[in-house]
Amino acid sequence: MTESADSRAKTLNFNIGVLGHVDSGKTSLARALSSTASTAAFDKNPQSRERGITLDLGFSSFTVGCPDHLLDTTGQRPYDSLQFTLVDCPGHASLIRTIIGGAQIIDLMMLVVDVVKGVQTQTAECLLIGELTCPRMVVVLNKVDLLPPNKRQSAIEKMTKRLHKTLESTRFKECPVIAVAAKPGGPEAPETEEPQGVPELIELLKKQTYLPKRDPKGDLLMAVDHCFSIRGQGTVMTGTILQGSLAINDTVEIPVLKVTKKIKSVQMFRKPVSGAMQGDRVGICVTQFDPKLLERGLVCTPGSLRTLFAAIISVRKIGYFKGSLATRAKFHITVGHETVMAKVTFFGLPPAEHKPAPSEPSSLETPFTFEREYFYQDEYVAGQREEASGPDPEQWALLEFERPVTCPTLCLVIGSKLDTDIHANACRLAFQGRLLHGFEDKSYAETALPRLRIYKTKHKEGQVERVTDDYSLIGRSLFKKETNLQLFVGLKVTLSTGESGVIEGGFGQSGKFKIRVQEGLRPETKQLLSSTSKKKGKGCSKGGQASEEEPKSDSQPVSIHLHFKRYVFDPHKKMIQS
Repeated sequence: MTESADSRAKTLNFNIGVLGHVDSGKTSLARALSSTASTAAFDKNPQSRERGITLDLGFSSFTVGCPDHLLDTTGQRPYDSLQFTLVDCPGHASLIRTIIGGAQIIDLMMLVVDVVKGVQTQTAECLLIGELTCPRMVVVLNKVDLLPPNKRQSAIEKMTKRLHKTLESTRFKECPVIAVAAKPGGPEAPETEEPQGVPELIELLKKQTYLPKRDPKGDLLMAVDHCFSIRGQGTVMTGTILQGSLAINDTVEIPVLKVTKKIKSVQMFRKPVSGAMQGDRVGICVTQFDPKLLERGLVCTPGSLRTLFAAIISVRKIGYFKGSLATRAKFHITVGHETVMAKVTFFGLPPAEHKPAPSEPSSLETPFTFEREYFYQDEYVAGQREEASGPDPEQWALLEFERPVTCPTLCLVIGSKLDTDIHANACRLAFQGRLLHGFEDKSYAETALPRLRIYKTKHKEGQVERVTDDYSLIGRSLFKKETNLQLFVGLKVTLSTGESGVIEGGFGQSGKFKIRVQEGLRPETKQLLSSTSKKKGKGCSKGGQASEEEPKSDSQPVSIHLHFKRYVFDPHKKMIQS
């Protein structure tokens, strides 16, 4: 084993996502914590430098000694040092898609809150993204230098209490809160001003570390966040390995461009290594590739990622989202590392089989399968909330993307309404789920959707016009004049008096039809029908000509009911009766 590979094995990389509202001081905090800045770090974006706002995921790192609680069962240190990689996520509301892209690789979340302003819209959205993607969190109250010294301690305590109340109903209840001043005096202050509370924060972060599950097996999936060329070397892609591992001389695919390249060299924070695995932050060098073609995106084992035109996902509404989730509406769907518009169709179990969904979005009780039938929903169905918080029933959604997306299976999917006003104090994350099935065929609507058995139930109601004999009658008002009655021949109907019959065919030109009652009409039904027709007859003689359609009588006419279901994606639009 080479020395570089060996040294790599002794450093544990731990990814900390720095999230928070815009201007809460995330970048200053990352800068105060960092010793080695990686290439993408600290806002390389010119637009961002002007505004002082992070526009892309910045990455930087610092290394500390390995804490005692990470010793293995034999008391040995599996790692010599602990490298914290800080993933500085943008806080601008319109950049939520970038955050979601970064959150998939985060082991611990550091939520930065401006101690003066407290929780703001984006802070809440960051919290949600954290809940969906990350097991642990630390809250950092920043800018404590802005509080008057005599009231500082009480203000910090008050804000800590408020935050604990906010976090009570999330998976982060009881999480540690610490106060710091990352850049005392603000952005314009001289660099000589020492940050306050940062050594204590580093100790707290060390306490919060755990051995993240890292698995070198399986296909490689790397999220690239920066791509640039080095003269005489080739093109370097930097990013984080989401799954699998890579080594020098491996061939990797850039699926968006359908291009494969061989890895010439690998670096981790400016040190050459022979390979890297899940959770590592690396730079890989390839040749003859134009960096402009890929600023950010995915790199993978050739052939392992699929490009999808549509997908089926498990779906859960996000509680803070105020709007309804309607079928046929369009949402911004973040999947893998892409955000794309998609039309959504919600569906669930047939009404008799409704089950509440479990708390974990990935573990649906009823696995999705093309073998079973599903019920079409006009919108997402929320649980019965009478007894405080009934869980929502299990349900799924079909997503039809406006452009194809490249992503791994079972990945997290988040649906948002990113076109809502970014200053409105409302959560724009609407639903979450897991990708269960993808459609890779461009003409999936013809080739694959007919296999998806989502049905709607239909009910039509008409009236008995008259009885022709004990076993047959003529009905009306069930169909329009122009309806092709041949489609309905053989379908079962029931009368309001209880008998059931079968449609035998049309009668005349005005949409009337013949019904055959196999068991025969009951005497009381015949009596009821003869009394309505007698009254109708009377009306005729008296008024010259009563309308044949409207029996003028107090007695209730006998109604005819037709129930059937239709599969939404059936090209033949067949009517089915159980």
